[in-house]
Amino acid sequence: MYLIMKKFLICLLAILGLTTACGQQSYENVDVEGFAKVIEETNVLVLDVRTNVEYTEGHIEGAISIDSAEDDFIDKVKSSLSKSKKIAIYCRTGRRSSAAAEKLAAEGYECVNLLGGFNAWKEAGKAVTLSDVYDVDEFQTKSGKMIRFHALVHASIRIDFDGKEIMIDPVTKLGNKTIDYTAMPKADYIFVTHEHGDHFDMDALKKLTKDGTQVVLNQVCKGMYGDGQAMSNGETLELDGIKVEAVPAYNTTEGRTQFHPKGRDNGYILTIDGLRIYIAGDTEDIPEMADIKDIDIAFLPCNQPYTMTTEQLVKAAQTVKPKVLFPYHYGQTDVSKLPAQLKGDGIDVRIRHYE
Repeated sequence: MYLIMKKFLICLLAILGLTTACGQQSYENVDVEGFAKVIEETNVLVLDVRTNVEYTEGHIEGAISIDSAEDDFIDKVKSSLSKSKKIAIYCRTGRRSSAAAEKLAAEGYECVNLLGGFNAWKEAGKAVTLSDVYDVDEFQTKSGKMIRFHALVHASIRIDFDGKEIMIDPVTKLGNKTIDYTAMPKADYIFVTHEHGDHFDMDALKKLTKDGTQVVLNQVCKGMYGDGQAMSNGETLELDGIKVEAVPAYNTTEGRTQFHPKGRDNGYILTIDGLRIYIAGDTEDIPEMADIKDIDIAFLPCNQPYTMTTEQLVKAAQTVKPKVLFPYHYGQTDVSKLPAQLKGDGIDVRIRHYE
């Protein structure tokens, strides 16, 4: 009877993740809050044992990526992770990391496993970070703080500044590219220029909003969304220190005006800690651009016939005169020659993955 009870207790402890089945070095299971406290310790390494694709779509900041499904998993761990460090380990749901933690414990590592995995971490609203799957550009604001621009897709831009998250025209899917907004922090501010499907996406808005998210849209999109702050061309708004100006965005070429009629859609100028950012929306090189001054960073669209030709974009850039220009929304249009075309104008042209 004693032997039966002893075997039962050993099996129970193994199931709970408190020891390996062979009685070797234990590992600990903790919930999200416990894991968050562990990774704040100084002698801890965070290990992500999911696939590289999963890792690039979003991970816990500072995590090292080693796929536990690879045959040389243990060898990679031994060559890169010191046994003097505690290993905080996670996967998508906690199953793979539990098995990996058992293997590492058998090798003499002290491991802490995240119950529920990365899914539970995200559901709890904990911060995640992205890899270089998206281009990221970093600038310094007037007071010396850092602001980052993440090229997501087409007209979708993520901006993070001083702990605040700003989303421009977020869409979940465009062509064969899908953006996983659940892997990103919830937005504090969302700006939507107009109602076309490559700019207004109800699913993306639902995934990005939280209590207190401020959504700014044109009048048509507010009617579709049923909430938010509507702005019309020429209006200004102050959002927690961010100055917002709604500016015109429309087509002028004959045969194109039905795409974006005058007066309906918005471009936005955001002034963030002294840095002026012009997000043009879907527009051609309209006369009102002559009134747009002192722009540090501009996003100008270039996909004919819906927005500008490359020639129009050059003219628009020479009119606005931004310090840095990001052509975006360019689809299949070849924008590779724009840096050379604007070199003499003193504009830093940066080509990013805004297809």
